Amino acid sequence: MINIPKGTKDVLPANVHKWQFVEDIARCTAEGFGFAEIRTPVFEHTELFQRGVGETTDVVGKEMYTFLDKGGRSVTLRPEGTAGVARAFIENGLQGGVMPFKAYYLYSAYRYERPQAGRLREFHQFGAELYGSASPYADAETILLADHFLKNLGLKKVKLNLNSIGCPACRANYQQALREYFRPYLDEMCEDCKSRFGKNPMRMLDCKEEGCKKYTAGAPRMLDFLCEDCRAHFEAVKDLLARAGVDYTVDPSIVRGLDYYSRTVFEFTSDAAGAQGTVLGGGRYDGLLGQLGAKPTPAVGFAAGIERLLMVLEAENAEVPEREPVDCYLAGMDEPSRVKAFLLAEELRKEGLACETDLLDRSLKAQFKYADKLGARFVAVIGESELEEGAAQVKNMADSASERVKFEDLAQYIIGKE
Repeated sequence: MINIPKGTKDVLPANVHKWQFVEDIARCTAEGFGFAEIRTPVFEHTELFQRGVGETTDVVGKEMYTFLDKGGRSVTLRPEGTAGVARAFIENGLQGGVMPFKAYYLYSAYRYERPQAGRLREFHQFGAELYGSASPYADAETILLADHFLKNLGLKKVKLNLNSIGCPACRANYQQALREYFRPYLDEMCEDCKSRFGKNPMRMLDCKEEGCKKYTAGAPRMLDFLCEDCRAHFEAVKDLLARAGVDYTVDPSIVRGLDYYSRTVFEFTSDAAGAQGTVLGGGRYDGLLGQLGAKPTPAVGFAAGIERLLMVLEAENAEVPEREPVDCYLAGMDEPSRVKAFLLAEELRKEGLACETDLLDRSLKAQFKYADKLGARFVAVIGESELEEGAAQVKNMADSASERVKFEDLAQYIIGKE
């Protein structure tokens, strides 16, 4: 037997309606804010992620699925969505179009890491990207989109945390302060932190090693190093959110795990599924398009992991609609009536009804059991007398009421009972 690869998961028919619920809410919410869907390839040239995501990140350094294609070119399965959208924006000349550019995506993504609850090697994301505005209004609107999405899902215990990591100018001073702070402890820190110390000491703040956390907890705060412009931007974002009635907490420890972020960064977290974890995160990344060789264009966005969202929905006992039931099961008692049931089911489907009929030559009793497992609203029984009369015996499975309905009236009868 060939088993599923480690870190991947099947989504079976019994559960797929939960995924569709999240995806439908994502699409509806994003489009309500003027965002349109974008779809990009599942693999890109490796250089895109090296330049866009950042070579100092764990994603690029440790987790990417990278291989040579048959032409000897290095390609990578996308580990996140933003870099691919940025590439598409540049390559398709969208910088010359109407601004701001607003796009959302529902993607699978791939990272080679240790599988755990809510974190797989193949995972799925809902993300949104807004290009062309450096205004704090764009940050606030993007955060509002995320907030609406989570509330539309029915989540009530999710909390918003905000921070600013400044611009390259004020961040340079902060990085120098971090190096001065961490230098005395460097010998006692992990190898990753030692590597990040010279390349990007802010990455050290994101370290998950317990031995390093005792040092990162006392590190200088970026908020104390913000330049006047970055400070004013952050204050404006907070003011807009407060005026919109969105609760938040300023959390100076948020740096996000990818190198392209600048200024506003944010996370929506929940402890409903156990240890506190991020269910949605994002921020501003004004330098990304410039890093990819295009005209610098301000941008802000977020991504949410669908697997973790589903865990939190379950933990909060949030109401998720059940799978839509079959409207009518048509049961045939003999061969001529099975033919009629088969053809009548097709007629009902043309009227927009979900119908099934027997495909396994079951007995009438077995067909009723199957219809009950399907959750069918009605069962229409057809036998010799029903064929002669041109009418089915229709049973309402909710109250067991039964009545004769002409074949030509069956669709309207079922529609009228909705």
